[in-house]
Amino acid sequence: MQRLKRISDIRIKRTGLSFKRYLHNDIHWTDRLIGISGARGTGKTTMLLQQLKQKGFSPDEAMFISLDDIYFANNHLVYFAEDFVSRGGKYLFIDEIHKYPNWSQELKNIYDNLPELHVVFTSSSALDIYRGKYDLSRRALVYTLKGLSFREYIEFSHKIITKSLSLNEILSSPFDYIYEISKIEKPLRLFSEYLQHGYYPFFKESGLSYPIRVIETINTVLESDLPNIFNIERSSVIKLKKFVYLLSSMVPFKPNILKLAEKMEVTRQTLLHFLELLNRANIICLLTADTFGINYLVKPEKIFLENTNLMYALEPDMTNVGTMRETFFLNQLNVKHKVSYPKQGDFLIDNKYIFEIGGKNKTQKQIAGIENAYIAADDIEYGYKNKIPLWLFGFLY
Repeated sequence: MQRLKRISDIRIKRTGLSFKRYLHNDIHWTDRLIGISGARGTGKTTMLLQQLKQKGFSPDEAMFISLDDIYFANNHLVYFAEDFVSRGGKYLFIDEIHKYPNWSQELKNIYDNLPELHVVFTSSSALDIYRGKYDLSRRALVYTLKGLSFREYIEFSHKIITKSLSLNEILSSPFDYIYEISKIEKPLRLFSEYLQHGYYPFFKESGLSYPIRVIETINTVLESDLPNIFNIERSSVIKLKKFVYLLSSMVPFKPNILKLAEKMEVTRQTLLHFLELLNRANIICLLTADTFGINYLVKPEKIFLENTNLMYALEPDMTNVGTMRETFFLNQLNVKHKVSYPKQGDFLIDNKYIFEIGGKNKTQKQIAGIENAYIAADDIEYGYKNKIPLWLFGFLY
């Protein structure tokens, strides 16, 4: 306990408060059991430490622990929590819950038996917290943290603070907001930076090694997180890695599942399961015509990498500008909106808005005569009528 307490105090003390992720103010921190899910490297750990630091809890009542610490290889989380409460503990912030084999039952026991304890935990985005062996759906409130938006990247890297915009604000009065933003800084140069190295907050300390860090993050998910969560065999991990690199050279594309399965030497059902795992792990993004969600029984209409930084890291010499534009748009809209594959145009948002994605010379041809149809155009700072700068959609969160 003393060693873990010392580590907790040091990490809290070293954590800065100058920049906080978009999700920080959306979380109801007073709830008794809170989960924060998200891809590796998006800032979940920092968010926990920031909340502990800004609240100014006394040393005895609050603590941060990580379940990948060797201590928990031979010690139960539930007994640790009981000991912590007996010493005056009230707030326990737990990192990497998916690294602990009995997480579901012990979180339930902690919630039911220690009503005075508030618990916040982080997990891999691949972990379906509500499908654990023990029911947490009535107990845990779970939030999802995505990578940096374009707006957050500008604030984090260039100290330029702007407010987030709703989709309705962007569609109804885009030029008012463009003018305010452009007065501070020309956005197109920053947008180009963001597409290459602005999605994961660790870009700040990575420098030129950022693409390597991104690939290491993918490998950790494939080699550690997914096997821990789903008991995947080593042979399947190797096939998943091969699959990711295969997809990186093909996306976005309309998949022929049978041909892909033959190429991977797996069954059709196994391939669809691979796609679901990679989608849940935020390595790829599956676009379907169904807005009710993704499952491995539904063939996706189109497959994308989850964000543009993955494109530059995995295939830096093969990055297609059209693919990059569509990937950015899908990635940013996915956070707060339902995105599906339309009969016309590139994307259908909330079953209402049609978007065609392109460059500055993109015409109205594909969306002519369609109600609530817009063009998200790259390489323009300002728009006209229903043609809106692509970069502005990076201000949605």
